[in-house]
Amino acid sequence: MQIAQPAKIKQMPAHARAKAKVTVESSQSTPWDPSNPALIEIHLTETFTGDLDGQSPVRALQLLRDDRSATLVSLQRFTGLLNGRRGAFVLQGSETVENGKIRATWFVVPGSGTGALTHLRGQGGFEGTFNQSSEAWLDYWFE
Repeated sequence: MQIAQPAKIKQMPAHARAKAKVTVESSQSTPWDPSNPALIEIHLTETFTGDLDGQSPVRALQLLRDDRSATLVSLQRFTGLLNGRRGAFVLQGSETVENGKIRATWFVVPGSGTGALTHLRGQGGFEGTFNQSSEAWLDYWFE
């Protein structure tokens, strides 16, 4: 009599959470289409400190309303350390601004990781107030 072998179960990648403080070091905006609501291109440089430790140039397109609320889409390349692993990766973001506060969600663009961050996947975001640091997080794993 032959005993059936259990099917192999594919294990899900282990997830971890990185937290960081994000500070805008420089910001430059250029009107792209001044119609109402205005479309604006924004160039930022951000510094991350914490589990994410490095810098990131950001390019965003913003729709700015008369009440100063806004919606943005962005791409940024983080370069530095993620919990001690050196490399780079690209985050694609979606942001909203209301009453001087910004809230964002982002995800790691598949295939964008380099160095010790090759095969990185993840999602997260940040929340903050303008002219102050934002609290960011990234739930990540490696495939």
